[in-house]
Amino acid sequence: MALNCTISRNYFLEALNNLQNLTNKKGTLAILSNVLIESTNNGLILTGTDLEVGLRLFVPAEIQDEGSLTLPAKKIFEIVRESGSETITIEETDNSWVIIRAGLSKYNLAGMASDEFPEFPEYEEESFISFESHIFLELIDKIIYSIANEQENIYSLTAVLFEKEVRDGTSYLKMISSDGHRLSIMEKDVAADLDEMQLNDVTLIPKKGIQEWKKFCEGRDALEVSFEQKQLVLRDEDAVMIIRLKHGEFPKYSAILEAVQLENCLEIQRIPFLESLKRINLFTEDLFHTIQLKIENNLMILSSQNADLGNAKDEQSISYSGEPLSLGFNCRYFIEALQVMESETVEAYINSNNSPCLMKADDDVGFISIIMPMQL
Repeated sequence: MALNCTISRNYFLEALNNLQNLTNKKGTLAILSNVLIESTNNGLILTGTDLEVGLRLFVPAEIQDEGSLTLPAKKIFEIVRESGSETITIEETDNSWVIIRAGLSKYNLAGMASDEFPEFPEYEEESFISFESHIFLELIDKIIYSIANEQENIYSLTAVLFEKEVRDGTSYLKMISSDGHRLSIMEKDVAADLDEMQLNDVTLIPKKGIQEWKKFCEGRDALEVSFEQKQLVLRDEDAVMIIRLKHGEFPKYSAILEAVQLENCLEIQRIPFLESLKRINLFTEDLFHTIQLKIENNLMILSSQNADLGNAKDEQSISYSGEPLSLGFNCRYFIEALQVMESETVEAYINSNNSPCLMKADDDVGFISIIMPMQL
């Protein structure tokens, strides 16, 4: 049958907006730029996928005639966004064309048959665990900035390592990311029983999946989560998201943690340090953002140099009583780590002039950032 339905503009717009990141990717299959629209009891099911992440949303609607088809996701989103009408009517005609009515406006839009759209993956119903959304938002916010980009040589670093752990009777969820030059670790204690959560020996969630997981949590108080061998499933009453897991190895981050001895400690005021870094970054070379840190007698001197522009120097008062240090770092790495922290005072541990810097703080429970040094 040919689809004929009426839907609230606001509900429709919100759902289409949530699908844009998945459908705007330029791929080999033209139909992946479309959203699948299917009638169901009391509404529509909208589905979008880039074959790595799939999202299925329920939207209430009045169904005059049942049916299914696919429409260009970007164009239908633009039509609904610019509409001044409270309701949108979609009426399918011949060859997957539709007539869209919004107030006094009328559009003819070409779609594609729904049988060409990829099947939405099946998933098991038994192993879902309910969590408050803020748990995953806190985990993701602390590690998302240091995931490697797709052009990095190490394939597994373009994903986040996900782990669970029970210590002293308390359950923890943990996310770890690295781009080979820095390492971010965030763990969060949870009240849920994690026995049902079946993780692989190495559970890797792709960067795109992490970005979409964050979006899924925003605006929701709670969600259900299930890990299967090849996929991660997120859902609530009105939505299901399936993220295809990556396979591979991840660096032994515990060995990197153990390499930094928690003895030689600098206590730094986070906001003044962050502001100083932003000033010094104005004179770094664009590619590596190299700065020099000289540390001695409760004083940190930051300096940078640009062959075309000049140089900059800044000073920060710190609490430090160890041996003098002189190191090179990527300024941007410090800025991004400090921006996700909340504590007033940060503890930085550096063993020697060639050592990585480990940062943590009392008010950022569960978070550790490690930044590798650079040769000056």
